[in-house]
Amino acid sequence: MIDSDVEDFLSALLLEKGESENTCIAYRADLERFMAFLARRGKADSASVAREDIVDFLAEERVQGMAGTTRARRTAAIRMFFRHLKERHRLRANPSDLMDSPRKARPLPKVLSEDEVARMIETANGNDPRSVRDRALLETLYGCGLRVSEACALKMDDIMADGELLRVFGKGSKERVVPIGGGAGRALSAYFASARTSFTKGNLGETHVFVTRLGRPFTRQGVFKVVRERAAAVGIAADRISPHVLRHSYASHMLARGADVRVIQELLGHADIGTTQIYTHVDASRFSEIHRLHPRH
Repeated sequence: MIDSDVEDFLSALLLEKGESENTCIAYRADLERFMAFLARRGKADSASVAREDIVDFLAEERVQGMAGTTRARRTAAIRMFFRHLKERHRLRANPSDLMDSPRKARPLPKVLSEDEVARMIETANGNDPRSVRDRALLETLYGCGLRVSEACALKMDDIMADGELLRVFGKGSKERVVPIGGGAGRALSAYFASARTSFTKGNLGETHVFVTRLGRPFTRQGVFKVVRERAAAVGIAADRISPHVLRHSYASHMLARGADVRVIQELLGHADIGTTQIYTHVDASRFSEIHRLHPRH
């Protein structure tokens, strides 16, 4: 009977494979749902299950609106279950062999509007050292599309070509060069001219671009704090903002203004064009929202 096979499988997962109790609970729920489907087909014996039964079950799950992540987990549970039975010589063939897993939907990245980014940056419009530094940090994150780790790692000698180019070391220490642009360039120039020395306190050995009030390089957490404080000042909720949201916004806004997706790929340092193409979906979703305003929509 299938239910006794499932109990044996779950026991093996917990005691022999060392899976967590939560994983076993999830797999139990997945397999019980699958067994209920099989029962409606009059199948109570594991050996009677065919590949078509599994395919039809997963298709039914999709029609009923189950998320891709849930269907992927149920596919994994079914595969592991039948593999277990095959290894225990309870089946002559594994009906789940050669099955594709459902693709997990890639969530669209969060982005701010151009106006929201501008208002956020304008909160750092003072002449005091902290405002000047924060503006340079925000302009660089957004204007150069940097990851938070890349901003933290920036050194003074990474600014090249008289302040027009920035050398960035991304994932896997992969190097790329990006244009600094007007906003970031002006903000960095002001920071170097009037504010940075107040943070480095005359320490010529400190070569990082962005330095805290303690004279140390920024950590990821420190950058997050600056970004969220500035966003909160203009009413942007904490769950909508992070340094990476500024990077996403940079790419989305560039695409909306006509930049080629392969150019954006190079600027972001993406190894795979598929990673960059997610921004085309963001742009399409924005167009869809705008089109709803059409009087004949």
